[in-house]
Parts: sequence; structure tokens; C-alpha cells
Amino acid sequence: MRDALDLERYPLDRPDSAACNALVKQCASALERDGTFNLEAFVRPETIRKAAAELQPLAASQSYTHARMHNVYFLDRVEGLSDTHPALQKFRTVNHTLCDDQMTHTFVHRLYEWQPLADFIARVLGISRLYLMDDALARANVMEYRPGEALNWHFDRSRYTTTLLIQAAEAGGEFQYCSELRADGQPNYEEVGRVLSGQSNRIRVNPLAVGTLNVFAGKNAMHRVSTVEGRNSRMIAVYSYYDRPGVQFSDKERLGFYGRTV
Repeated sequence: MRDALDLERYPLDRPDSAACNALVKQCASALERDGTFNLEAFVRPETIRKAAAELQPLAASQSYTHARMHNVYFLDRVEGLSDTHPALQKFRTVNHTLCDDQMTHTFVHRLYEWQPLADFIARVLGISRLYLMDDALARANVMEYRPGEALNWHFDRSRYTTTLLIQAAEAGGEFQYCSELRADGQPNYEEVGRVLSGQSNRIRVNPLAVGTLNVFAGKNAMHRVSTVEGRNSRMIAVYSYYDRPGVQFSDKERLGFYGRTV
């Protein structure tokens, strides 16, 4: 991975070094303060260009188009809220997904399976170990958003999400978020509704650049990718790690996310 990654700036392959220990502390501090941290230019420019080139024909011919109307909770109803509550506004999301079993020959797949990356993220999160997902479809995905498409406002199911930006949109395609908008047991519906209605100034932007690895605390931070504009699609890899081994999606989840179960 030394030729592909900037391991001088980000010494993940030297976990016992003073430089890596300092990087862990820096990222943990950013995650605590901002709900996210970036490793900018983690993947070298030539490598990320090649990664995009090998994924583009796969996305054009094999990706699954997932289009849906949804609220931020992905629920038909929320107990205690009327259907007209501002927090239950519906938005449209459209993306095109490649599953891990479609790209086992790619750099994106190899990076997911590179153990020092999972070990580093675990240290930042203060977890003894992170495991790769045991699901041939879901473990690593590439999401493509073509011009006119967006990932709309939502909360994540998992506490943390790890992504790698492979290709940026010509315009639009911004990662926007409201950090710690709710807490466990405190849904904060009124403030959620104010943000969705444009009555709040809590929205922040993380200006991700191509080749940036990002870890984001998305369970309680509402977020979206704004509508992609221009000629380029936005392509991003999503890596799934868990604090226990053997995690798989159900057949229902696979069918909903990927249109197939095997």
C-alpha cells in the first residue's frame, strides 16, 4: 500500500510510532469536537484516478439503481408525530450501487481488506478491534450519484460511517450535516423540523476532496449529499466495520438495498 497511500503523512502501517500515536489523538479530538475527521489526500492522486477509471465501467453496466421517497427516519410513521409534522417531510434519494462482490479486483476492495486501516479506525474510536463485515454484498459498496441525483437528509443506523471519495461532482454534491442534532432517547423533533424547513443555521459543510478518507458520526447527526450538478457523477466508497465478527444483512435488507440476496 505504500505506493498507493501517503503513509509518510498518515503512518497507519507503523501503529507503534510516535507519529501514528499523535495522528490517533488528533483524529479522536476532531471526532469529539466536530463529529467527523478527514485524512485528506490519504490515497495518492494517481491511485485514486485509476480507482475511478476501473469503477466507472462497472457502475455504468452493473450498478443497482436505488430510488426512493423517504423521511429522515426511513419510517412510514413515527409514534407521537402527525404525518404533517415538519420533521417528517419527505425527500427523494437516487443512487447507483456497486456491491463488494462486483469489485473484488479493484483498489477500493483491497483497501477495505487492508487490516492497518481497520486497526487505526478502531484506535481512534477507542474500540479494541473492528471487524470486516461478513457479507459479500454489503461489506464495501461504491455509491454513484449522477447529475440531478442526491442522497437526501437522513440519520444513519450505525454510529460511525467510513467513506473514501473517489470522484467529485463538477458542482453540487456537497456533504452537509448537523452534528449531534439528537441524542439517544432525545429525538429533538422540533429542531429537526426547523432544519428541514430552512429555519436553522446549524447546517455545516465538509468540503471533501478526492482521495480523502472520512469517518463520520452519523447516527445522531442529520446529513445529506446535495444534488449533483454538471457533467461528472459523484462516486464514493462506503466501508462497513463492526465491533463484533460475523455481521451480515438479512435477505430483506439485501433485496431492499441491492435488488438481490446473493
